[in-house]
Amino acid sequence: MRNTLEVMVEGIWRQGEGNLAVRLTAPDGAALPGWSPGAHIDVHLPGGLVRQYSLTGNPASRRGYLICVARDPDSRGGSRYIHESLRPGQRLTISAPRNLFPLEKADRVVLMAAGIGITPLYAMARRLEDAGVPFTLHYYVRHPEQAAFRYQLGHPFRFGDCTIYHSSAGESPRHTLPEALTRPATGTRLYLCGPDGFMDHVRQSALTRGWSPENIHSEAFQPPAPSAPASSDNAFTVTLASTGQRWPVAADQTIARVLLDNGIDVPLSCEMGICGACLTPVTEGTVDHRDSVQSAAEKSGPRQQVALCCSRSLTENLTISLAP
Repeated sequence: MRNTLEVMVEGIWRQGEGNLAVRLTAPDGAALPGWSPGAHIDVHLPGGLVRQYSLTGNPASRRGYLICVARDPDSRGGSRYIHESLRPGQRLTISAPRNLFPLEKADRVVLMAAGIGITPLYAMARRLEDAGVPFTLHYYVRHPEQAAFRYQLGHPFRFGDCTIYHSSAGESPRHTLPEALTRPATGTRLYLCGPDGFMDHVRQSALTRGWSPENIHSEAFQPPAPSAPASSDNAFTVTLASTGQRWPVAADQTIARVLLDNGIDVPLSCEMGICGACLTPVTEGTVDHRDSVQSAAEKSGPRQQVALCCSRSLTENLTISLAP
């Protein structure tokens, strides 16, 4: 495994109804690598499970990493394990932090979160406060008891303010959108994190109010729905630019699997196109993008990257820049 760290579970505590905060520290007490708001880590759990969790809390702290995990009734194993089996003192393997949802330079920032989507946005609010950048944080939950970091968010900010909305009181995002969303400006950026339906609704509402797509940023929790049945996928070849080695990729194979089968090390993690670990530069060919990590502008830009775990090729050959 590339760029992994061994950490110890220093503490676990309730952070709002249905949420657990987990503090991870180095076993020897040393400082862990720094991180910036929007970053996430891969957490390797027993049974071969690897899950991605946003880092939260104070980005300036070097005491350890803080994650917050919601109990998911449809859990594929990660949420259930953390809520039912993880214990203080337990050792885990994690990845180094990586950031595909960074804070960009802005005159003003609007943060909108739903549910456990508060985790990266709470870290962003802390960083904006420290930097003196004006911001508003709008946080949607079903009931007051479900809000994570409710105590911290209740303290006044010098440069921003936070409003928590409760769907049980008729304040769902479909009925109650903040006034800040009606005031798009060139120097203002909007950050969204939460369930897909929430982000789609807010994004469309912002666009109809005149927001520029380039100023709207979001982080996905789930892979995008497939655009076409797997049976319609065409076979193609993948070529390593460094050596010229070439292999066929069948309709039912991923690029990552073909490379691994031929002895090429691939930095895999989520294998669903939501973490960005396997994004690889493309030097020739046209990518059939199926990840939810890159923005529309990145997918259509001149410097193409392919998610080896899920994306395919629209051309007969795709040449990638990956070390053998």
